[in-house]
Amino acid sequence: QLQLVESGGGLVQPGGSLRLSCAASGSALDYYAIGWFRQAPGKEREGVSCISRNSGSSLYKDSVKGRFTISRDNAKNMVYLQMNSLKPEDTGVYYCAADQGRFRGVCVMTLGSYDYRGQGTQVTVSS
Repeated sequence: QLQLVESGGGLVQPGGSLRLSCAASGSALDYYAIGWFRQAPGKEREGVSCISRNSGSSLYKDSVKGRFTISRDNAKNMVYLQMNSLKPEDTGVYYCAADQGRFRGVCVMTLGSYDYRGQGTQVTVSS
């Protein structure tokens, strides 16, 4: 059974940067497309970014395009989300999730498509 553990969250000032990591165990990561989702207090969970199994495709929520970069290292069973120019509206709990069986070059940002999810890491952007 695949297990996912996020790390790298914290408190950062507006304009700052964080790099989130998602460590996978229990199965080879290259069987899964990976997505990052976030949930702010009082709001629904939303897709932030996703990356296909072979890193050939990635998607981003419009509000993070140009600021966030998703990447993966299948050999290390790791996925990363580099977040730059952070804004207060980026605050929330960030989760990584794994989508099994997706075609190698495709990912989607629909949470219901994902089979596994980590516990999340808190990101707070505040001065």
